[in-house]
Amino acid sequence: MTVTHQSSDVLARKLRQIKLLHTAIWAIMAASILAVPFAGWSGQFRWALGLTLLILGECIVLGLNHGRCPLTDLAARYSHARGDNFDIYLPLWLARYNKHIFGFLFVVGELVVLSRWVRRFGL
Repeated sequence: MTVTHQSSDVLARKLRQIKLLHTAIWAIMAASILAVPFAGWSGQFRWALGLTLLILGECIVLGLNHGRCPLTDLAARYSHARGDNFDIYLPLWLARYNKHIFGFLFVVGELVVLSRWVRRFGL
């Protein structure tokens, strides 16, 4: 399926659907990353573990797809645009630096969990 074989309305609708799905998944992942340190700080280590596993699963998916979300490749079928946010409803700056920002926040969150776990249970 290529961009030239379908009407512009159909392409626009499919691209909007992909962007909505991509944005929803991004929001869940971003919220999970932000929730990790709070779970650790409050001693909810099972929640922290579950969120960590969810995030690591997403990292595996991205890694297997050469650092790109599979939805980006799908969205590319319906648009000639290739800006950093052509496939998601995020501001350009956030889409461009998303991995850097949330990667940093994830590491910091995991350090919070680890420090709280060590304080509670020792090593």
